[in-house]
Amino acid sequence: MNDQGKQFLKLAIEQAKKSVEQGGFPAGAVIVKDGKIVSKAVSIGFIHNDPSGHAETAAIREACKSLKTVNLEDAVMYESIECCVMCFSVAYWAGVSKIVYACKKTPEMVAKHYYEGTTNNLTLNNENNRQIELVFASEFEQESLKVIQDWESQGGFNKK
Repeated sequence: MNDQGKQFLKLAIEQAKKSVEQGGFPAGAVIVKDGKIVSKAVSIGFIHNDPSGHAETAAIREACKSLKTVNLEDAVMYESIECCVMCFSVAYWAGVSKIVYACKKTPEMVAKHYYEGTTNNLTLNNENNRQIELVFASEFEQESLKVIQDWESQGGFNKK
């Protein structure tokens, strides 16, 4: 990953921190097209009573609105944490070409209940008509995981 890609991924992790500051889930996303940021988002859907208000879906909505299209072909989504099946599916339907994520959604790293199941994106990706390029940026995993662990230590979903 080039330096610009690393900066975009760091920004996604910063969005995750911002999400926690706003009382949300520790996930952040950034959509980049033609080397330019077209959207960034936090995961505060449950605060707004919106079960689809995850960072990735919110970033995709904003990118589509900003670009006045439903086609994000050649766009890259940078995520602080590997997205859930819903957000992966939204990225697929929106035409996102590549997803770069900092932290894997394995039970050893992140509690399984955050994802409501064990279906993984790689399986879905392999079965879809069009594959999204998936890139795990392992050098950022500990930084992203720390945001999640700090959120959990502050009460996570049980925080009042």
